[in-house]
Amino acid sequence: MTAPTDWTTLGRALSVRANRAPFWVWYVVFFGGLTIAHDLGWMTLSTTVWFGALIPSAIAHEVSHGVVALAFGDTTAKRAGRLTANPLPHISLGATVILPIVCALTFGVPFGAAKPVPVNVSNLRNTRNASVYVALAGPATNLVILGLLYGASILAGVHALVPSIASFETQPTWMLVLFEAGFLNLLLALFNLLPIPPLDGSAVIERILPDRAMPRYFQIRQIAFPLVIVVVLLGRNLLAWPELHLFRWWFAAFYGTGA
Repeated sequence: MTAPTDWTTLGRALSVRANRAPFWVWYVVFFGGLTIAHDLGWMTLSTTVWFGALIPSAIAHEVSHGVVALAFGDTTAKRAGRLTANPLPHISLGATVILPIVCALTFGVPFGAAKPVPVNVSNLRNTRNASVYVALAGPATNLVILGLLYGASILAGVHALVPSIASFETQPTWMLVLFEAGFLNLLLALFNLLPIPPLDGSAVIERILPDRAMPRYFQIRQIAFPLVIVVVLLGRNLLAWPELHLFRWWFAAFYGTGA
């Protein structure tokens, strides 16, 4: 008689083996899967590019929180194995898988996040100031990525190529990748800067609140994230106006022309 399978032990063993694989293997699998999905007609090219840009951009956002926290003395993220380019430790079923799919099906555009990096603010030197720096590191990273993509577009001569392109839909794929990835990082940065807990911008509120107000604030913070999800899913009209103006600004900057 064979012993019953311990599925928990088996799952942990597979997880350990998966995490030991070179990080680039998972990006090959991920981008390969997106390419197949697009070739089979399951995704438009624009949606495929957004999914492809979302995962590395969200991971860079989260890793930056842990790196800055480590610089200020907190080793929590490092000990949790989160200061890595390997996507597996950063994947959250809800925020990284389900939310982008729901957004793609609802709005036609995938939007989501990586699993939050653990930070123990009590370990930080100069706790209240350092916590702000840790929080703002994520949006700052997305803005840096945006700047790098814009710089790449300048070096590639996008402005000079625009007059020869008939329409937005007929531009070269590499140009669409630069544009969509830049717009995604712009949205990630500005959305996370909203002063709504647990978004990164709420760290500014935490910094200026008096100590006596903190217990009440943390009570509100516990229920705030579901409200953010509701706003994203149901408040499409509310978010459409700023998104449209951001799109027009990035379009004009990237292509050197009006939207």
